[in-house]
Amino acid sequence: MISDPVATVARSAASRLTDKHGPGLAADVEAALHARGTEQRPEQYVDPIALGGLLVSIASLAWTVYTTLRQRTPNPSRDVLARAVRVELRARGDAAPACQDQVTDVVITEIIRIADDSG
Repeated sequence: MISDPVATVARSAASRLTDKHGPGLAADVEAALHARGTEQRPEQYVDPIALGGLLVSIASLAWTVYTTLRQRTPNPSRDVLARAVRVELRARGDAAPACQDQVTDVVITEIIRIADDSG
């Protein structure tokens, strides 16, 4: 089993999104991962909608939703997972930046891929 699936998913998603969002995305994700779970935030994350932070946040939420869904069914479908994550994002009242749907799609694809790879 993967020791930190959220970090694995966030890094994989960042790698897939680098072409569109630039090479700094990987560093932004690493900074967001490092600050995760602390009150400390890097200076460049003064804007709460920074892409790296958004990616890690969605990866964390999506992994939580995925593990909850797996309690009901061993292999939840991509569509069910995507719908559940989007519903939760709306329920939280998170402002939806223009790239949120794209990030969500990539994160969910990576979660399904990682889950399939790990058995």
